[in-house]
Formats: sequence, structure tokens, C-alpha cells
Amino acid sequence: MSMPPAILRMVEVSGAEALWLLEASTLGRLVYEQRELTVVRPGRHVWEFGRLVVRSPAPAAAVPETATYHVDEVRAATGTGWSVAVAGPAEVIVDPDEAAHYQRTLVGWTHGPHDTLLCIHPKTVTGYRLARAEA
Repeated sequence: MSMPPAILRMVEVSGAEALWLLEASTLGRLVYEQRELTVVRPGRHVWEFGRLVVRSPAPAAAVPETATYHVDEVRAATGTGWSVAVAGPAEVIVDPDEAAHYQRTLVGWTHGPHDTLLCIHPKTVTGYRLARAEA
């Protein structure tokens, strides 16, 4: 006897649940526009004091005033998991003490001279759970 095919569905979660999912992870992608192209760079992050701090191999001069950070966990075998995006004003962390703290806290990548610490002040937080519903 064969099993009926599963139907995949996407269910929006509350902002609080999206932040909870974000806090439980450490790896994501910084997304921004540069010269009319969308740039995606890996990032490590921490949520502290109502802001998202990201370390990414992106040139500091290229980070625009607004950026998006995307985090997800999707199981390839089942197509289930979750996805969260945070968008808002972004600023490079220039205070030497604060930068030193996050350089110790967030592991970076070796990528030439580009190792940027930035803070995103969220204006929008969206999240979805990717679930299965039996047909």
C-alpha cells in the first residue's frame, strides 16, 4: 500500500517567533544591492539589545544604508523547516571596543581585506515555517 503524496505548505509565523528562530541560529546571508546587482554574502550573527549584529566578508564601503539578512534551516529530504528575513537600516560598527568584542564573539572568514561588522536595526521581520500536510 503506497502512502499519499505530501503537500508542502508555507505558514507565516509571528514576529516574535521569527526572532526566536533567528536567535537560535548563528549562520545566515547578508543581502544588499551594489551597482544595481543583488549581492549575497555569508554571515554570522548575534541578536543583542534589539539589534542584529552581523560579521560578513563584505567590503564595508559597499554596505548600503539598508540591508537584509536571511536565515533558514530547511531539510532537503522533506522540504520542511523555516525561513526568516530581517531588513532595516545598516551601519558598520566602527567603535574599536565594540568591534573587538564582536570579532571575538563572531567567527569570520578569511577573504582578503573584507571583514565587516555591521548592525542592522530591524524595521521588518518576516518568518515562515515550511511544513507538510498530507494530501
